[in-house]
Amino acid sequence: MEIEREKALEYAKNNNQLFLEELITFSSIPSISTDPEYKTDVERTAQWVADKFSYLGLDNVRIFPTEGHSVVYAESLKAESAPTILIYGHYDVQPAEPLDKWESDPFKPQVREHNLYARGATDMKGQVAATIDAVEAIVRTGSLPINVKFIIEGEEEIGSPNLGKFIEDHKDLLACDFALNPDTGMVAPDLPTITYALRGLAYFEIRVYGPNQDLHSGVFGGTVHNPGQAICELVAGMHGENGRITLPDYYDKVQALTEKERAEIARLPKDEAWYLEHTGAPALWGEGEFSPDERTGGRPTLEVNGLYSGYIGEGGKTVLPAYAMAKISCRLVPDQHPDEVYKQLKQYMQENAPPTIRWEIIQMVGSPPSISDRNSPWAQAYLKAAETVWGVRPAFKREGGSVPVVTDFQQTLGVDVVNMGFGLPTDNMHGPNEKLELPNWYRGIDALIHFFFNLAEQNDR
Repeated sequence: MEIEREKALEYAKNNNQLFLEELITFSSIPSISTDPEYKTDVERTAQWVADKFSYLGLDNVRIFPTEGHSVVYAESLKAESAPTILIYGHYDVQPAEPLDKWESDPFKPQVREHNLYARGATDMKGQVAATIDAVEAIVRTGSLPINVKFIIEGEEEIGSPNLGKFIEDHKDLLACDFALNPDTGMVAPDLPTITYALRGLAYFEIRVYGPNQDLHSGVFGGTVHNPGQAICELVAGMHGENGRITLPDYYDKVQALTEKERAEIARLPKDEAWYLEHTGAPALWGEGEFSPDERTGGRPTLEVNGLYSGYIGEGGKTVLPAYAMAKISCRLVPDQHPDEVYKQLKQYMQENAPPTIRWEIIQMVGSPPSISDRNSPWAQAYLKAAETVWGVRPAFKREGGSVPVVTDFQQTLGVDVVNMGFGLPTDNMHGPNEKLELPNWYRGIDALIHFFFNLAEQNDR
């Protein structure tokens, strides 16, 4: 098997330029899932992925329509008695605005100083391409030592509204030993990273009502409670000292970080200075007994994402508004659940909202947190692969963001998930001048080749 491994690695090295050219083609298609104007481009991208699978000789290549954008599937199940890996990815991208902040056209990819600049280059067309390229290197020089299934969706950037149902409806087709999610990243180009926990999300809109219409603030101010003031007071009260959240029972089910986890997190090269440099904030804030990385990965949050009330146009207008709104998101950690947080938020409002207003809470998006086994054979196989390529033991980290598909795989398919990727914090994901660092990407392809062979060798023992 070592000879086959070396052949595949040599093929990848000799075809780096070809892989890059294909990624440039892939990234040039504006597969913006949120804008109906780009629906044809999204469909064209799904077809591009399916055509690539067919070109590699994968079996059962199919494009499954959904109520939104399509899911692309392919498989290779010829490795008898070997484990089956389900590889996830998404081919849709964020809108490119503001266009005037880009140094080059977001859908005319450019290579500058060892970086590929394009919308979707790092999130996540580069990551999808790396998994496909690793498979190509193996099948062009031999045969896959494991069984592989691909599921590449087109709606991740709009919350994957149809993916959960697709997974539920196709459990037999997607049956596997474990899943690989390359939609996370690395904390630094010289430190490969395995993300073993992802925070969940609970998103709400709070609406506060006062008078039945906007009023003259001089005539009625001081006698009618201003909904804008009321919502500010309520939102401010959702945090207490040291940044702790005051919703009733909010921390009751929060899993405490173990000493081992805290030691792993301490390996990450992101101290307070790193956060200040990358945010421009004058100072950090939050639970002082936890490090910044512990706060962003292992602790729950409650954030104000938007506030609205009254007149916000140019100039002045002396109005006492009839209505105010706050958008609130909570990032959740194991073992919190979005529905329980909704009840906690509702109880907070019942206990704290004054009788001078009316209010309602709209429960919008929710996804549970996830946690994976750092000691699973799958995680250990990738740890060994990454260490072989980068020459350093990978770091384990908790991710502050949410990837709902991980929970779907765990709960619906009953399998563990390995979360990894090659994107960097400096890649401007979702922002102008999104990029992918190419030397790191090439190393990622090599790591995936090692990973697949490591899985097969583990199975042979």
